[in-house]
Amino acid sequence: MPHAQPVTPDSRTGDGVRALQRRSVAVLALATVLGGLGIGASLSAGALLIADVTGNPALSGFGSTMNAVGAAVAGIPLARLAARRGRRVALTTGNLLAVGGALLVIGAALVEIPVLLFVGLAALGIAAAVQLQARFAATDLATPAHRARDLSLVVWSITIGAVIGPNLIGPGETLGDALGLHALSGIFVFTIAAQLCAGLVVWFGLRPDPLLEARGIAKTAGDHANAALGGEPDEPASASPAPTTAMRVGRAPQFLAIALVALGHAVMVGIMAMTPLHLTHHGGSIELVGITISIHIAGMYALSPLAGIAAGRFGPIPVVLTGYAVLAAAAAGTAFGGGSVVVVQTSLVLLGLGWCMVTVAGATLVTALTPEVERPARQGQSDTAMNAAGAVFGAASGVLFAVGGFPVLSSVAGVLIVLGIAVSLRLRVLARR
Repeated sequence: MPHAQPVTPDSRTGDGVRALQRRSVAVLALATVLGGLGIGASLSAGALLIADVTGNPALSGFGSTMNAVGAAVAGIPLARLAARRGRRVALTTGNLLAVGGALLVIGAALVEIPVLLFVGLAALGIAAAVQLQARFAATDLATPAHRARDLSLVVWSITIGAVIGPNLIGPGETLGDALGLHALSGIFVFTIAAQLCAGLVVWFGLRPDPLLEARGIAKTAGDHANAALGGEPDEPASASPAPTTAMRVGRAPQFLAIALVALGHAVMVGIMAMTPLHLTHHGGSIELVGITISIHIAGMYALSPLAGIAAGRFGPIPVVLTGYAVLAAAAAGTAFGGGSVVVVQTSLVLLGLGWCMVTVAGATLVTALTPEVERPARQGQSDTAMNAAGAVFGAASGVLFAVGGFPVLSSVAGVLIVLGIAVSLRLRVLARR
């Protein structure tokens, strides 16, 4: 196992670990804020840029789809890189790849080649994979009681970029004109700067690397236990301490936890993707669409620390089940709300809140149910499954909406919600055993 940085003598004491954890969470939160600025800005302009470059507004929805595809593809490779080299290398590499994607988008807009534009937007989706891995990095040194809280703090930091980012479209157009670029691609210059700053914060601030440090602490604890039993530090695992809960429960619960996160994310993406179309079909303005999506995003991230605290106090599974109940209320609202703006907006807030509870508590479950040595790989699989499910149901939502509007789309989302509840209940039975 490579050691990226030297470890100070007192860094593995209780106080040292707590101090390092606090600093790691602060660094990850700051990097996520910076990276989120770039993502929020580019997602807002991506759809408009696709419509302008291709001349076909019907293709504009592929912007978010390509972003989700890029995040899904990058999830497992970034997790494997983290397992080999640590979080610092993996997260910084992801930031640099996202910079490459933004550069490709700018170039594609200049030469007006749609294929390059789609590839660039997919590569830019790696920035979303970085944010997802950052929330897991916040759990590496966390105690079980504080794991959900620390993870949720990093999730909450996405709020700032998600809210401010879309407002950079105007300044981005001004910058694009000044640099001689396609006006709509100017915002991607902000994305490049934001991703570079996020990478620098992680590279210089995440020392020692929390994942490598956590492994070192676990090895030291194992060596001490072996010595207490009269063995050598490198003695086989038969002389190691009693297996943890994650070791005893097996892999089935791990994949069930991954499934419940993916199902919740699919529901959120599918309903959110068709909300602008639903509102405009009922006479809503572009400004109304923007307000609705903004309050939905606030529901997704703003209260995530409360979801983390609740998961730490009451357990992740009750929070997941509550989240699915909230998602069910949101789906019912969109199914029967008709043209009522108040009902649709309330449903979108509930959609964000339900997603938040399922995602925060579900990610905590994935971490808690997985042995430490396997966590990066399983976390990467969770991120990939989550984004893949969102991309698939997001694409299918257009067909479902065309067939029967929000009632049909919300009914199918309801089936996914029932599956998520069933998976959660099954996981609770296995966890009790």
